[in-house]
Amino acid sequence: MKNVLNRRGLFTPLFVLLLVTGCVEEPVTMGAASSWNFDSDRELPPGWKVAATKARGDLAEWKVVADDHAPSAPNVLTITRIKDSFGGVFNLFWTPKVSLQDGTIELELRANTGEVDQGGGQIWRVVDENNYYIARYNPLEKNFRLYYVKNGARKILDDAQGLSIMTGEWFTIKIVHKGDKIEGWLNGQKLLEARDQTFREAGGIGFWTKADAATSFDNLTVSWFAD
Repeated sequence: MKNVLNRRGLFTPLFVLLLVTGCVEEPVTMGAASSWNFDSDRELPPGWKVAATKARGDLAEWKVVADDHAPSAPNVLTITRIKDSFGGVFNLFWTPKVSLQDGTIELELRANTGEVDQGGGQIWRVVDENNYYIARYNPLEKNFRLYYVKNGARKILDDAQGLSIMTGEWFTIKIVHKGDKIEGWLNGQKLLEARDQTFREAGGIGFWTKADAATSFDNLTVSWFAD
């Protein structure tokens, strides 16, 4: 498999809403897109939840922090403290206030540290902390995977191996989900495709890491397909 290029994928959504962990603010209009980012406030936004799948103790600490290398300066969302590094724990920061069924969900992220696990990705069609879809990239394993989590148990739907994005590099994951078809893009290359009907209805969206993976996120983008 060819190495993944370290660049953002491009797409043209029909209706776009960019959501960010920051205060509520007026959108910035860029052509057909509207956007919010992490940069107007250092507080976590109302309506978002810190949670975990298979939590055994205290939840991870999520913060909006300044980052000189943020894709959109000056702030990013970061897990700043891991309180439970058990390998089976999935750390979540998500909102039920935004409902996605058919559309795209894209974000930029950077794996910072982690001995058991690194990296992360996005979750969508979230019912609760034990039921959702995930797309994630792990620099330690050098793989990009699509899963669902049902009743706390994770099942893999597709897998791309032998990739080259390293710890400390920003990269982009984009998911396109319509009906039962899911496509996964990493830095502009389509690498994953699956069909699944585990979660058919609209659900929440959010961020995901595993175990002791400390990760930074920026520029979460959600778009809805026209009926």
